[in-house]
Amino acid sequence: MIRPYMKYVSCYLVVAIIVMGMIPRVYAGFSPSEVIALSELDRSADLEKIQKILEIRMVRERLDQLGFSQDEIQKRLGQLTDEQIHQLALQIDELRAGGNGEVVIIIVLVIALIIVLFLWLTGRKVVVTK
Repeated sequence: MIRPYMKYVSCYLVVAIIVMGMIPRVYAGFSPSEVIALSELDRSADLEKIQKILEIRMVRERLDQLGFSQDEIQKRLGQLTDEQIHQLALQIDELRAGGNGEVVIIIVLVIALIIVLFLWLTGRKVVVTK
């Protein structure tokens, strides 16, 4: 009598473990109440990171297509505040070439798993013939 329910319980546990594995970890910590001033060292490191990105040929060509010369770009970078430069450097770190493919792969795998689980629970079989 316990045997028929084992299949459903084990399927439930598998799904529960997969769902718990997808939840991101959250790390809590203290945040300062005052604004932290950026040092000159941080500004120079951020400017160096931005310069490396601007030196990439593809980025340089795209900026040329938009009508920006190297002098205009340097002038505009000089007008930015320390906070704006730091924000730009952080956004550059978050960029990924080709987008966020990990999320797409996970979604496709979850959908495939749901379809296989549904077919297995209903007892249907897929037969591929030529």
